[in-house]
Amino acid sequence: MLSLDRPFTYELDEGLGAGIGSLVQVPFHGRLVRGWVLGPSEEVPDRMLRVKKAVSTVRFFDPSMLEVLRWVSERYVAPLASVIERSYPPRVASEETMASDPPRSSAPALRPAPALPPQTSRVLAGYRAGSDMLDALRGGAGAFLVRPAPEDEQRVAVEAVGAALAHGRSAIVLVPELDPLPATGSAILDAYGEHVALFAGGSQRARYRMWLDIASGAYRVVVGTRPAVFAPTRDLGLLYVSRESHAGHREERSPYYHVRDVALTRARQSGAVCVMAALCPSGEAMTTGAAEVIPRARGWPPVEVVRPGPEGRAPRLVSALKGVNRGFLFQPLPGYGVARVCRACGEPAACAACGGMLRSQGGAVRCTVCGADGTCASCGAADFGIARGGAERVEEWARAVARVPVRRIGPGDRPAPPEAREVTVGGVEAVKDLGPLGLDLVAILDADQAARRPGLAARERALATWMEAAAWAPPSGRVIVQTRHPGDPAVQSLVSGSPDRFHRSELPRRADAGFPAGWPVFRVTGDAALADELASLEPRTLLSSGGEGQTVCLVALDPGAVRTFGRTMRALSERGVVTRVEAEPHL
Repeated sequence: MLSLDRPFTYELDEGLGAGIGSLVQVPFHGRLVRGWVLGPSEEVPDRMLRVKKAVSTVRFFDPSMLEVLRWVSERYVAPLASVIERSYPPRVASEETMASDPPRSSAPALRPAPALPPQTSRVLAGYRAGSDMLDALRGGAGAFLVRPAPEDEQRVAVEAVGAALAHGRSAIVLVPELDPLPATGSAILDAYGEHVALFAGGSQRARYRMWLDIASGAYRVVVGTRPAVFAPTRDLGLLYVSRESHAGHREERSPYYHVRDVALTRARQSGAVCVMAALCPSGEAMTTGAAEVIPRARGWPPVEVVRPGPEGRAPRLVSALKGVNRGFLFQPLPGYGVARVCRACGEPAACAACGGMLRSQGGAVRCTVCGADGTCASCGAADFGIARGGAERVEEWARAVARVPVRRIGPGDRPAPPEAREVTVGGVEAVKDLGPLGLDLVAILDADQAARRPGLAARERALATWMEAAAWAPPSGRVIVQTRHPGDPAVQSLVSGSPDRFHRSELPRRADAGFPAGWPVFRVTGDAALADELASLEPRTLLSSGGEGQTVCLVALDPGAVRTFGRTMRALSERGVVTRVEAEPHL
């Protein structure tokens, strides 16, 4: 709770063997609770209770990591105890006391650095500012924004990790998801083998065992998802954020941190290098001031812009499908189509339960809002006229056109690249880090759908997905994008293979909307006094709504105002004015 987000002072007996990062047991309001030792207190009260015992011999953080955890607590207005608790896997005490384990207090030195695999191509020297990044990895620090050529995405990561390892430093590679394992993660595992810890998944015991092994120095490289940004590696030299703009890098549970920002802060704190890598970086990454590392000569497939045909069947796309061997059709809309009219009464189709839109998917009609079975709001019938259009319909007509098998990747299906003679159809769930695929054809259907989706970052996410899919076609391949707005900056950025034009138009648009990229945003819930209290802080933007006895406010702040905002939220929480603070909500 924010209202209790403060340290408490106890007397720590030296005989307990506890120190900064130790988990201990203390008396608190008549009961025994657990807490972490944060260090000596500058203000010592006249009367103190004693720490009862050290719960574990493990030190869960050191002074450097504590500074990072304090920063997360402050930046995302989250209780420090919650941040610490989420920085390591759930504890399994028996893993700490196994007789076969080496003592954690005298962990072995790091293994010798593995050599960079001889078969690995050196590509960064051919990038603008690539030599500066390599120099930093050899012993310096800094932040770099890498936009790799599609064929270099995995090789850049392997080379960056190798440069850190070659100079006695460790590395953390952060990927947005692990099922399936991204090609970047696989490349790191293939290159450095036993030196790599795959820090994700498995049982609670296995996760804690891996965390202990990382802390002991058993691994020089960690590959993992969001929690790996806190991995207790020694001599940290590199934090590599793969596909930085991916939504998976944002933690969906409190504390709502973003991996990119935590990695930048940890790199500064540790004197390490932070690399943010993406074909299409986020607007937030573009505002960090990081040095851009881009190829001097970039290969990109030719992109043809055509007007959509009926159900997405533009003549040029249909013609291309007839001769394709391997291809991918990106259709962001799921299902077979949308119900437009009730055939029984002739009224426009709407959900009888909530009035929402009805979609035909998997052979059934359901509401896209509440998920109820589709029945007419006017007469209760379940027979609708369907406006065809969606991934299921694309699969159907593509099978009638292509001379090779067509397979649809639907929600819940495991993404996989097209076989040697195959065309796949899918939406966002199908576009993963699968490496260069060398497809004959990639088609982006319903590109205009991105402009109609809600959310400030919807167009940015769409462009990032388009570019990742288009990268599956080599320079000798072919990309077709269907749109009625060929001059749209997102479409033109896809054509050029560079997001520069998009960001030049998008960043001012977001600022005009009151939510500049890189400015902290919070959604705060509280009572009727909340809006006035927030207004007194003079935020960049304040939007307020109320109902059912509570007030919800959306606030955008100058980055320098977060500390004051956090102190105010903690004070208002103690008074009962604030009940919840959510950082960086989806807008």
